Amino acid sequence: MEDLTSKSELRSSRKKEHVQHFLNGNFEGDNFFRHIYLEHNSLPELDFEKIDTRCSFLGKNISFPLMINAMTGGFKDGVRINGNLARLAEKLNIPMAVGSQAIAVADKEYESSFKIVREILKNGVVISNINAFAGVDEVLRAIDMIHADAVQIHLNPAQEIVMPEGDRNFKGVLRNIQNIVTKIDKPVIVKEIGFGISKYTANRLFDAGVRYIDIGGSGGTNFIKIESERNKEFEFSELFDWGIPTALSLLECRTVSKDLNIICSGGMKSADEIVKALCAGADMTGISGPILRELLEGGFEGAYKYLKNIIYKTKVIMLLLGKENINDLRTVPYRIKGELKELLEC
Repeated sequence: MEDLTSKSELRSSRKKEHVQHFLNGNFEGDNFFRHIYLEHNSLPELDFEKIDTRCSFLGKNISFPLMINAMTGGFKDGVRINGNLARLAEKLNIPMAVGSQAIAVADKEYESSFKIVREILKNGVVISNINAFAGVDEVLRAIDMIHADAVQIHLNPAQEIVMPEGDRNFKGVLRNIQNIVTKIDKPVIVKEIGFGISKYTANRLFDAGVRYIDIGGSGGTNFIKIESERNKEFEFSELFDWGIPTALSLLECRTVSKDLNIICSGGMKSADEIVKALCAGADMTGISGPILRELLEGGFEGAYKYLKNIIYKTKVIMLLLGKENINDLRTVPYRIKGELKELLEC
């Protein structure tokens, strides 16, 4: 029992440290969306007031194709943070994913910071989150804890291998994911936490039955940098640029299958990046770090204003592209330039 308690306390302390390190430093990179070019339309033939950003996700209607992506939970301030994030999601009618629930699955003392999300969102889209080594029973407990509409199974080998107390054995992960997909009757979203999913990996996941991936590309919060700060024995500066830029991951994974649903996250922070992602084949987008920073530094109203600005500016860009709804964005031609083009051609 003492061992279980000490592990839970370690996880809780680590979650708090992650938030503190994120706020104290610059851990973001380049997601490569600046290399995607969209052409201006001088004859949009649209009424701005008729532009419609509504769509459906996981069988529910939402107002905008953006989810508040997995961040935190499982420490003292987690109830307040996740509660405010859930209020943002409820007010804007967008989905929300919670942070890893492993700590609460192991110790009910930490459930409240996750349960608060469903309590506030009520009938909204709520997504559970647990690690890729979790057993089916653990996944079910994570889903039941917040009555989730889907579950994220997160992949984070780059973080774990740099983390002082992280996992070192990653054998059997794909087989475990396949078992979860087979046994769980909710959608299973396989999510990278910031280093991108390659076409090769996406193909393996698709062959294992996965139909939803969150590419979590390089360009957002860099957990190698964060864990390097926490590691007192080794520093990993030569790996700070490791990962697949989000735009590259999206373009490559989109070629796997039209039946693969892609959530595009990883350094997403602005309306133009969201529009470019949707034009390039994303089914949904996700933001985490920038929302958390706005919330903790500017309060609820600051975070709400940030997201409202994104939604409004997305509609402005849609007008300038001559597209009236989200589905129409899938038909926008785009051009690829610079380093992104070079990597695709290679």
